[in-house]
Amino acid sequence: MHKTNKAARTVNWPITILLIIGCVTIFFPLYMAVIIAFKQPSEMTNDIAGALALPASWSLSNFAEAMRVTDFWHSLGNSLLLTVTTVVLSIVIHGLGGYAIGRSMKGSKFYNFAYLYIVSGMFVPFAILMMPLVKQTAQMGIANRVGVILCYTVFFMPLNLMLYRGYLTNIPLALEEAARVDGATTWKTYWSIVFPIMKPMHATVAVLTAMSTWNDVMTPLVIMSGTGQNTLPLAQLNFQTQFGTNYNLAFASYLLALIPILLFYIVCQKQILNGVVNGAVK
Repeated sequence: MHKTNKAARTVNWPITILLIIGCVTIFFPLYMAVIIAFKQPSEMTNDIAGALALPASWSLSNFAEAMRVTDFWHSLGNSLLLTVTTVVLSIVIHGLGGYAIGRSMKGSKFYNFAYLYIVSGMFVPFAILMMPLVKQTAQMGIANRVGVILCYTVFFMPLNLMLYRGYLTNIPLALEEAARVDGATTWKTYWSIVFPIMKPMHATVAVLTAMSTWNDVMTPLVIMSGTGQNTLPLAQLNFQTQFGTNYNLAFASYLLALIPILLFYIVCQKQILNGVVNGAVK
């Protein structure tokens, strides 16, 4: 009994040290972002002590100016529109695709090929697709928010399809067979039984898709250029000029842009953990 208690109190120092280093590594950039956002340009110094020092006064003037420069509410509305629409389309379309392929892959060369073909899209760099996409969206008349949403829906399909297909292996076929015995069609079975069961995976897909969409700069930049419809990341480019970067306003704007996606992650966190646990235990 004594040996058991002693073993339970033993600290795994290598892992503990790694965790401490990881926490400091994550905390330090966040700390720097916060104090720089509240500092005035006159407080910015090159010495380490001055850079790490707290602001002389905690003023929200940088945040107000950052909101003015980026036309915050308009840019926020565009980012929300792109993100929410992409997330909804991803859950609906990619969930259906994952279900159709996941339940049909066994013994079907066509569905196996379709799955591998779609998933292989993860290995295609965006730089290769960038110029063809710009030309195609312009020719089709969707070089705007619609084109960006369609591109996002296609870009995130490989990863989301793989996630949904993997999660389906934890859902017993007996549930669907029982529904069919009761007269339910495949469409009814999916929406009434399978779709609600995949709620944890919906949350995981939603967060991954939302974070990628919310933080993306390149796709809106090359497709929506000249439309005057800026997202938050695009509007934040205003802080960078050929003469330098206004770090105080830039970091204030970054913190403002962080709040919505952080709140979304906190809301979905419980479902994400459930999805991870259910996906690990089959």
